[in-house]
Amino acid sequence: MSQRNTPPSTSYGILRQDQFSSELEETAGQVRRLGFAIVDSGYTRVELSEISEEFERTRKRYVEKWGETDLKQANEIHTIRAPISHGGPAFLKLVMNENLQAVLKLLIEGKYILNQQNGIINPPNETYNQAFWHRDLPYQHFVSSTPLAINALFCIDDFTLENGATFVLPASHKDKAFPSDTYIQKNALQVEAKAGQYILLDCMLFHSGGFNRTEKERRAVNHVFNIPYFKQQINLPRNMKADGLTVGEKEILGFYYEEPASIESYLKSRLPKKD
Repeated sequence: MSQRNTPPSTSYGILRQDQFSSELEETAGQVRRLGFAIVDSGYTRVELSEISEEFERTRKRYVEKWGETDLKQANEIHTIRAPISHGGPAFLKLVMNENLQAVLKLLIEGKYILNQQNGIINPPNETYNQAFWHRDLPYQHFVSSTPLAINALFCIDDFTLENGATFVLPASHKDKAFPSDTYIQKNALQVEAKAGQYILLDCMLFHSGGFNRTEKERRAVNHVFNIPYFKQQINLPRNMKADGLTVGEKEILGFYYEEPASIESYLKSRLPKKD
């Protein structure tokens, strides 16, 4: 049986090469080149268990409030919209994770905000609304020299080939058009990840949830971070209390980037920020 060769460690004719001093810098470099990478949250087993339990409590309240029948009719039964605005502190913790924020600062030049946070459930042996190829800036066909938005998919459960781990089309964030069906079949990859890891995607990378062939749900919390010039999916500042949030948390949650309702509001927004 043939074995895979080890990639060469030497080169010639190279005038420029990426130089990274940390694992997080390597992660950011991979996102730039391939459009995806994995970063570990660093959470303990106890913390992961707490996040899982909070996800289920929030999910139960959400279904009770909005109604299972209506959610099914809206094709929303497997999604929890904006849990950071109505769930427990675990959801803010996921947004502000130290490793995640460190990579985001390397990828998005200047300021960025949380565009959306959604709980996602991939049901067993059933299609769901994320199981289609898409970009997380949908209906857009452009490329940029630096990321404008990053998707951070937090794995509550392991992502495996069997339970529908996310499919990606490597480097598709560098081309305007969606590739051909033949190209997709030849080049699509599934990204396996452990519970507690974030799957990072350039939001212009085409990706899709896979089909869950197991008997258990696969759960995740998706985040999209983008430059402040894109509006949020749901206006978070109008659905959250600012009490207890730091200046940095309020900035990332978009409190300082709402569309001013008047000249007075605009001028007020230009004043120095205070806790």
